[in-house]
Amino acid sequence: QVQLVESGGGLVQAGDSLRLSCVVSGRASTGYAMGWFRQSLGKEREFVAAVSRTRDDRYYKDSVKGRFTISRDDANNRVFLQMDRLKPEDTAVYYCAAADTYLSRQRAGYDYWGKGILVTVSS
Repeated sequence: QVQLVESGGGLVQAGDSLRLSCVVSGRASTGYAMGWFRQSLGKEREFVAAVSRTRDDRYYKDSVKGRFTISRDDANNRVFLQMDRLKPEDTAVYYCAAADTYLSRQRAGYDYWGKGILVTVSS
């Protein structure tokens, strides 16, 4: 059984940085394309960033391009989301996800999900 566990969230001020981490267990992370999604209060879960198995391709939500960076450390079965110049509108629960097949921006493209971690950005 594949499990994903996020860490690194918290309360920060606008302009600060946070680094989210997701550890994959049950199977090597090299088997998956990995993504981050987020869900803010009253809204649907939305795509944030994704990285292919080989790191050759990365996708980002337009509003986070240039501020967020997704990376992966397969030696340690981890994926990261470096978030810089955070804004209040980045406040959400952030979810790590793994895809058995191909890199995707769609929720339906992911097979495994973490439970999420809260990021709060105050103004």
